[in-house]
Amino acid sequence: MSRETFNRRWKKISRRIRVPLGFLSVIFYFWLARPSFRSLLLSLVLVLPGIFLRSYASGHVTKNVKLTTTGPYSYTRNPLYFGSILIAFGFAVAARSLWIALVFLALFLVIYWPVILDEEEYLCGQFPAYKAYANRVPRLIPRLGRLQTGKDGRFSFELYRQHREYNSILGAFCMYLVLVARILFFGR
Repeated sequence: MSRETFNRRWKKISRRIRVPLGFLSVIFYFWLARPSFRSLLLSLVLVLPGIFLRSYASGHVTKNVKLTTTGPYSYTRNPLYFGSILIAFGFAVAARSLWIALVFLALFLVIYWPVILDEEEYLCGQFPAYKAYANRVPRLIPRLGRLQTGKDGRFSFELYRQHREYNSILGAFCMYLVLVARILFFGR
């Protein structure tokens, strides 16, 4: 099997297994987590900006309809994934576990990186302007600069609700509740 064939197959597989692996990683997470109230507070430095970024990005993107290049998409081509990374590593801080951080990093590299590359291929074929956009804006780590706006570049609560991004807030809140319960009832 050629490397090209393997990469193409893995991109498809990684798309299918990312959600089930997410649930398995939650089990692994709570098994290894040793949170403290201090680590929970420290984690907010990453979790809150991650939630904000995901929320802000979801109110801009019109998936598969038009190429979104304004708002957070003028800093990074993947603000939703970058927000998810901030949230994940914030919860690794909350758990006080290097193993959790390493597993999250491995999951990102093995699962999410191929998904990002696959999405880029799709967007390149779907939107002729994508290539020029990709040359201007970094793939993942945001570049500092002036926010690009336009007539279609305003945040939309309708898009936010349509993408159900409020689930990120609910999910983080539930994670913190379970971590607090773990501290209170099972010790550190």
